Amino acid sequence: MKILLAVDGSAYTKKMLAYLSTHEALISGAVEYTALTVQAALPPRARAALGKPIVDEYYADEAAKVLNPVSKFLARHGIVPQQISKVGVAGEVIAKVAEAGKFDLVVMGSHGHSSLGNLVMGSVSTQVLAHCKVPVLLVR
Repeated sequence: MKILLAVDGSAYTKKMLAYLSTHEALISGAVEYTALTVQAALPPRARAALGKPIVDEYYADEAAKVLNPVSKFLARHGIVPQQISKVGVAGEVIAKVAEAGKFDLVVMGSHGHSSLGNLVMGSVSTQVLAHCKVPVLLVR
């Protein structure tokens, strides 16, 4: 089984990891894990002013802040995940990576906004559910 862990470093990511650790069927050596984080793109003018090397370093640093704690957590359970970092619209990128990578399941934390809140603010979870053909497990 291949599981894609969509992580953002928030408290909801921590809740999702805690949920995984209590469900042996999901956290075992027989499962192949990939941790994915998606960074929002910097505005074009900022990217142009800073230059590609600085922007790339920024994205790499931000991704490491999210992925390293997830990898350490999983390592305590004997799991070494692959790590992927992308830049773009999180919900769309997560769905594309899940389908392109032929994952069996996407697991992610959800902020649990109300329907009205999602209408006004949008939601990465809602975007993933709308775009993804892979089953999604939302942990609140």
